[in-house]
Amino acid sequence: MRAVRAFFAWFVATALLAAPSAQVRSAAEPAPSREELRALLFQVIANQHRNDEALLEYERTERHRSFRGSSEKSALKEDKTYRVFPTGTGTIRVLLRDGDRSISPEQIRQQLEGVLRELERAQNPNSDVQRPKVERFEKRRRERHQTVEATREAFLVRWLGREQRNGRTLATVLLEPNPDFRPPSRIAAAFQSVRAVVWIDEQSAQLVRAEAEIFKDISFGGGILGKLYRGGTFVIEQREVAPGLWLPARYEFDYRGRKFLFGFSVHEQIEFSDYRRLGPPAEALVVLRRELAAQRPAGVAQ
Repeated sequence: MRAVRAFFAWFVATALLAAPSAQVRSAAEPAPSREELRALLFQVIANQHRNDEALLEYERTERHRSFRGSSEKSALKEDKTYRVFPTGTGTIRVLLRDGDRSISPEQIRQQLEGVLRELERAQNPNSDVQRPKVERFEKRRRERHQTVEATREAFLVRWLGREQRNGRTLATVLLEPNPDFRPPSRIAAAFQSVRAVVWIDEQSAQLVRAEAEIFKDISFGGGILGKLYRGGTFVIEQREVAPGLWLPARYEFDYRGRKFLFGFSVHEQIEFSDYRRLGPPAEALVVLRRELAAQRPAGVAQ
């Protein structure tokens, strides 16, 4: 169910969702007015749009761990580490480690050469091969932007207080579905089944942490295509990787559902590190060619 995981990765981040959890609230400072709070949330959404666009130009390392149960004490089912490259129409993952086994330099090089070919194809967006990828990507991009904008009206906001974490002042708010919200799309309709608390860095107006809980089943295709069951939780943490730029640091998924007639459960954690800006595909292509050339033994022709 990679599509479901991908959906909730950005769903949680851009919808600013989280499940209420016990935290110490500070009442020492006055709460913002309704207008100030609304302005803060709108600025967070605007910043998240910029973060999303920037992520399209950054490579990173991702460690994916999945468990057989909903606790970290459950048996580890899979543990893989990837180097992830943006391609202009998505990403490509290069496997670096599978459990206790490191991938050989030759296997990694073969994978990098596959990334290189994809970046080369990206230089000709109007080719028969690349055009459908570009069209699908742009369609997803528009849908995501529209859905993020829908969050402006999808939730009722309640101030919870402030906290100090790692030297930063974080505002904490509770978001609950707005009963008057009319979803503009099937994806936005899922907002009506999620309630949330978010932690926001007030100084930068950036999302720091969110935890989401499905409190009502989410059906797809009227329940015929599938369903996500209530009780599922989703966590996201972001960190500043460059001045004014906050990107994912950790995702955690724990949910059950059904696809057609087949049930499934997902208990997965993803950790993000080693961010490096590559730029758009044309610039990334230059960087990767240079890296592969540096790896080539002396005397071997390109």
